[in-house]
Amino acid sequence: MASRIEDYALIGDCQTAALVAKDGSIDWLCLPRFDSGACFAALLGTPEHGRWQIAPAGQVSKISRRYIDGTLVLETVYETETGEVAIIDCMPPRTHEPELLRMVVGRRGTVPMKMHLTIRFDYGSIVPWVRRLDDGIRAVAGPDLVELHTPIPLHGENQSTVAEFSVSAGERIPFVLRWQPSHEPPQPPLDAERALQQTGEWWQAWSARCQYDGPYREIVLRSLLTLKALTYAPTGGIVAAPTTSLPEHLGGVRNWDYRYCWLRDATFTLYALMTGGYTDEALAWRSWLLRTVAGNPSQINIMYGLAGERRLTEFELPWLPGYENSAPVRVGNAAYKQLQLDIFGEVMDALHVARKSGLECDENAWRLERNLIDFMEKIWRDPDEGIWEMRGPRRDFTHSKVMAWVAVDRMVKAVERFGLDGPVEHWRQLRSEIHADACTHGFDAKLGGFVQYYGAQETDASLLMLPLVGFLPPHDERIRGTVALIERTLMRDGFVDRYQTHESVDGLPRGEGSFLPCSFWLADNYCLLGRRDEARQLFERLLGLANDVGLLSEEYDPLTKRLVGNFPQAFTHVALVNTAVNLARAEGPADKRRES
Repeated sequence: MASRIEDYALIGDCQTAALVAKDGSIDWLCLPRFDSGACFAALLGTPEHGRWQIAPAGQVSKISRRYIDGTLVLETVYETETGEVAIIDCMPPRTHEPELLRMVVGRRGTVPMKMHLTIRFDYGSIVPWVRRLDDGIRAVAGPDLVELHTPIPLHGENQSTVAEFSVSAGERIPFVLRWQPSHEPPQPPLDAERALQQTGEWWQAWSARCQYDGPYREIVLRSLLTLKALTYAPTGGIVAAPTTSLPEHLGGVRNWDYRYCWLRDATFTLYALMTGGYTDEALAWRSWLLRTVAGNPSQINIMYGLAGERRLTEFELPWLPGYENSAPVRVGNAAYKQLQLDIFGEVMDALHVARKSGLECDENAWRLERNLIDFMEKIWRDPDEGIWEMRGPRRDFTHSKVMAWVAVDRMVKAVERFGLDGPVEHWRQLRSEIHADACTHGFDAKLGGFVQYYGAQETDASLLMLPLVGFLPPHDERIRGTVALIERTLMRDGFVDRYQTHESVDGLPRGEGSFLPCSFWLADNYCLLGRRDEARQLFERLLGLANDVGLLSEEYDPLTKRLVGNFPQAFTHVALVNTAVNLARAEGPADKRRES
């Protein structure tokens, strides 16, 4: 059985990532990129589906771990009755192909150790052909080749590779796993000590650029490091999470592949990166965005692959039982084909934020925006699947209409503030028309707040975005009423659910955790309403959900008191950064985005 979601730490090389459990087991690793077939898939199956564990052979009395300051280099320390040993894990920044380095370091006494490696390609389905090397093994299956290099003697056992050894104080024993295409000639082994040092220095140099200096600097920097780790460096895209099919409800079917790049994250991500002073990453993200949405506006996706791939066909892996028997395990995401009107608002808002932030203007971007707005004008009245990617019937979701308003509003402001060319009077009229439509049909006077979709009797946490995007002032009675309605009907144990799940709305069985980004949005609303003490209390309660190395998933289950959903989740860490800045500054992202 895999560890609890919160027991994992993340290591990565800005092209792919691995999850390392407290017990020294790497249960998830996709090579060579985030969205490739996993060669360690025990997270979603069993150890026989791929796993790599290095740990003390005897009983462990204490485990502690940390990231070395300012890095994504993980150090896990085990205390036993015979001594103390550390395992230092990292993935060196890419020069060619991906490598995973594990350094076993004796700290005190002598500790007997064990290593167990099971390599399985294609999500645990393919057993490779393994042969010995002078300093390890080589495993080959079809297009994939993995080598393990170590000075420790290895032997085969039940289609796995194992070793037993001891480490004494002062000893350092490297294990280096390397992937490459099987048709290419083998590369020379990595210099483990040098690579470990250079990896730490690379991350620390990146961290040193962080310009955030508020009261939550440590957790903000950890969130920014996590976002950097989830960046696909060759293109600038940022994946929502490095995992697939970690359930939103343990044992349930709400299990989705998040190893893709969502347009919806664009504005939030730009604010978070710019807040940290990471202009290069913000430029790379904008460039990815422009390349990806280029083309016929009618063919725009709501999410894309790491390089802008458009076809993300969804299928199931029946041989994997799923995390804690949460089936099915899915690869691909059928939601890529959905109509979600809000992405037009997010794209326009992100490009507007880029202009406001001083990023160099791009004439092609403006031409693209004009094409997108012309298309959106034709379809904004259509029902859609909404921000939560409903798999039920299309509806007139209030949040979708509001974000259509945002799209037009940012076009108007581009003309007014930056002198760009466009039919501004026509856009002003369209903006007013959409605003009136959403206020008339999306607000329920009896409930005292905005509702999930036109004619609904329930609200939705996405409506917390209304004041954040400037649709209405935060002190408008309709906004106050919506916040109060969300507090009454969508809060559990102090955290915010997305909406009241049931099959008639989203086409899926009821049940999921509280959605952590929505809880951060509520704190942002509290800031705008002047309820800063409540905002701080909620923010610090959310920080309390982070695991021991500062990572958060998509959702939190108040009943089992566990993190659920894909992990770590970029959207959650982006929301954390923005809320931290809202609390630290009189004018944070919530004010800036609202005022545009």
